[in-house]
Amino acid sequence: MPLLDRDGWREDAYVLVDQWTEAPAIIVPRQALDEALARRTEGQRIGLTLPPDCEPSALPDDTSGLDLVRVEFPGMVDGRGFSIARKLRGNCFSGTLRAAGELIPDQFDFALRCGFIEIEISAERAARQPIEQWLAAVSAYGLAYQGAGSILEKRAARRAA
Repeated sequence: MPLLDRDGWREDAYVLVDQWTEAPAIIVPRQALDEALARRTEGQRIGLTLPPDCEPSALPDDTSGLDLVRVEFPGMVDGRGFSIARKLRGNCFSGTLRAAGELIPDQFDFALRCGFIEIEISAERAARQPIEQWLAAVSAYGLAYQGAGSILEKRAARRAA
């Protein structure tokens, strides 16, 4: 699957697996996470994949052992993954957040503002929507309704002044 960050396409060092393996960088489902962390080899990077319907209680309390969290987006109209990202960042997860699935270029800037660092998309979508579309979407809007420096914060500051 093609992997995209704010600088363009990049190589994916991780392998998506169902259970722990000795590969240098793996992404496992929640049910395999404890074993993967316990059996981690020297220098191995561990990632966790989360479905879009993940309950907050399913998130690990301690994310310090995780290098990456991959959040699935089953459709471009399903925004639950954005909420999961905000919750993880709010709980001080400082590792790599990856959005995976049916995102479109118009959602790329919002994904970055929610805390995602990279997006994994299908080869078909990458062929249909070239890198120029993705990167242009990041700079298409100068103001946003969410996050620091948002339109709402600027309006409130102007009123207060």
